[in-house]
This record gives sequence, structure tokens and C-alpha cells, in this order.
Amino acid sequence: MTQSLDAALASRFVATALGHVTREYPNHIMHVLTGPQDARTPRDMHPIFFGSFDWHSCVHGWWTLFTLYRLHPHMAEAPSIRALADALFTPDNVAGEVAYLIRPETRGFERPYGWAWLLMLAAELERHDTDEGRHWAETLRPLAQVFVERFKAFLPLADYPVRTGTHYNTAFALRLTLDYADVHDADLAALCRTAALRWHAEDRDCQAWEPSQDEFLSPALMEAALMRRVLSSETFRAWFDAFLPALADGRPATLLTPARVSDRTDGKIAHLDGLNLSRGWCWREVVAGLPADDPRRTIGEKAAAIHLDAALPHVTGDYMGEHWLASFALLALLSA
Repeated sequence: MTQSLDAALASRFVATALGHVTREYPNHIMHVLTGPQDARTPRDMHPIFFGSFDWHSCVHGWWTLFTLYRLHPHMAEAPSIRALADALFTPDNVAGEVAYLIRPETRGFERPYGWAWLLMLAAELERHDTDEGRHWAETLRPLAQVFVERFKAFLPLADYPVRTGTHYNTAFALRLTLDYADVHDADLAALCRTAALRWHAEDRDCQAWEPSQDEFLSPALMEAALMRRVLSSETFRAWFDAFLPALADGRPATLLTPARVSDRTDGKIAHLDGLNLSRGWCWREVVAGLPADDPRRTIGEKAAAIHLDAALPHVTGDYMGEHWLASFALLALLSA
């Protein structure tokens, strides 16, 4: 499969996302009940992001749709994206999403993964220079601001990073959030950089004990991609030299080897396709911070290619993967 984004692949990803962002069931909800009155359906709780199996996947399903709509505005599926966005991205529906978050029990709702993806979605809509795009961006801003404020409250309290390769990974959250904050909120951007340096500036000789059975992020490479974003080129190279000191010798080998996915009908095991996609993305980001003559560039470029070769054919095929994998494929393909 091609490792670049062409019109045919964009159309395939869009068709897949359109097939799940309004598919309410099956649904895995993250919801605290304080009494029988809180037993509600996904669409009742989340008038926009009720599909795609879970809230965060619906958010980044919409990121996929809006990103590809901007990049390929004349694709055959464009009218369907516009019609669905106009129907769902309304002030009343955004107010409904905000209202859900007012409950005291939602303080930790989707922290930090869903927070970061919502801001990534907001950043994408702010890039649109059409009247409809500006309207969607303006409509979503109240919800984006909720998560801006949540990050601002949370990051000063977060003494430690979360290095797991799942939704709680803090490096992934900061890396996505900076796409929004660097353009739209300097205070949040500064908090993200302060947290990244506090958590990771002194990390050395990463052992990369991965993958775990249900990871879709590489704790090691995700951290490296974040530090590539927050450090100057020279400072990043010095940090990376110390972080993976044996990379030029092909170690840790696990970071250069795609994970095996034994059962794509199992939602947790299918995470490993996401790991391969996100490793491809991270390797592409990391090598961009290395000098052109650095032998590690070739190592990283090869690793990115074999990870994407392993995963791209499986972005669709089973709902346990296809309700979210296209977003991770798009991250990697757009970093080329």
C-alpha cells in the first residue's frame, strides 16, 4: 500500500469515518452514575460525539473527516461531510456537550486523550478558510475552551508523566495539544512545554520495554516525538543522543520491529495496529529533527516504512479497528 496520502486513500478513510461517527451502537461509555437519573444513552449525553464506539474515537473520527475535507474539497464524499457537519455542529449540540462536562463527576472525563483530540479537532477547524469552515470552528470554540481550562488546571498538578502506551499517555496528549496551543493559546503552550521538560528533560538510556499487549502508542517514541516538538533542533539532538544512545547500533531492536497482531476482532489486541501506525508517525517526526547525514535518519526512516507497511492494509476490515485507526494512519501520512 502507498505510504503517502492520495485521493483514493483519502476517499477510503472518509467513507470509513462517515460509516461510524453516527453509529451509536455498540458503544463503550465512560460515565459515572450518581443515581438512576444518570442512566442515559450515548446520544442523549453527547449530541455530537455519540458514535464511533466511544467519545474520543468519534472526536478524532471527525478530525479525520474535516482534515480530509480541507485537503480534498472536491472529493465525492465532500457533500456528505458538509451535510452531516451542518446537522451536528450546531450551537445547541455544542452546548449539550458542554453541559455534560459541568457535572462534578466529569472532572476526569477523557483525561488526557480525549481532551487533546478535541483540541486537535478545534485546531483543524481553525485552519479552514471557507465560510462553512469558519462557522464550524466558531461553533466548536466553547467546547474547546472547556478543555483548554481543564488542561490549565491539571498540568500544574501533574507531578509525574504517564508513560503507558494507552489513552493515559501524557506525552501523546501534550504533542497533540501543542498543535492547538501554539497557534491559539500561548499560556497553554507554555504550560505544555514546562510539563514536558519537567517530566522528560533528564530522561536517559531508555530501555523501551515494549510493546505491551494492548498498547497503541510507544511510550519511548511518543516521548521522543514530544521532545522533538518542544526543544530546539540542537538541544533535541543532544537529548536524543542520551535518550537512545545505542540507536545507531540498532538498539533497542523492539522499536525497529512492528508488533504482531494476532486477532483483529479483539479490540484490545487490535490496538497493536495502532501502535504500528503511531510508531510510523513518531519515527517520521523524530528523524526530521536529526541532521541529514546522521545514520540514525536512515534507521528511523526504514523503521517508519516497515511499521506503516505492517499496519496500513488493516485500517479497515473489522469495526474494532476501523472505528479509530484511520486517524492514526492520517497522522503518519501527513508527517511525510
